[in-house]
Amino acid sequence: MKNRIAFFDFDGTITTKDTLLAFILFRTGVLKTYLGMMLISPYYIAYLLKIIPVQTAKEKVLKYFFKNIPVEKFQSDCNEFVATILPSLLRPKALHEMDLLKEKGAKIIVISASAENWLQPWTQVIGVDLIATRLETRNGRITGKINGKNCRGKEKVRRILQSYDLAAYDEVYCYGDTKGDKPMLQLATFAFYKPFR
Repeated sequence: MKNRIAFFDFDGTITTKDTLLAFILFRTGVLKTYLGMMLISPYYIAYLLKIIPVQTAKEKVLKYFFKNIPVEKFQSDCNEFVATILPSLLRPKALHEMDLLKEKGAKIIVISASAENWLQPWTQVIGVDLIATRLETRNGRITGKINGKNCRGKEKVRRILQSYDLAAYDEVYCYGDTKGDKPMLQLATFAFYKPFR
């Protein structure tokens, strides 16, 4: 039997939309979310113009919406989001593909730039591993900064190689949907770009 491992990007690959925005809408409501997005839009524009890196722009979003929230409250909100909102965002084809790979004995890893806080409750339920962006906490509160690097692009590759010896596997499957996934896709013996749309 072949030794297989599979890496699935989350937002846009397993889900139909970005879960950071979906989670902010869930926590904050439509009006406050769009007001906040308007206020921090200059940072998004600066990122698009390549004036600032994506991590800086993302941290502006995280700080605006999450800074100083107690970790316990934040995690409770994440758990509720996973239970009530996330199921409607999942792509059935992606879940079916994961099930097929599990039947073949493959080790499954979800790898995402989204925060592990709202991914881990879901990955634990379905029994797969997780590599994701970690949010910094201080004195029991969310700071709005990322602990380490945002898990996208080359950082996905670094985190994969740090955690798994790919040479031990006969087949490596990678699934992604953006340019931030392309370095990861190059690790694969079987690479899939936007496969579930």
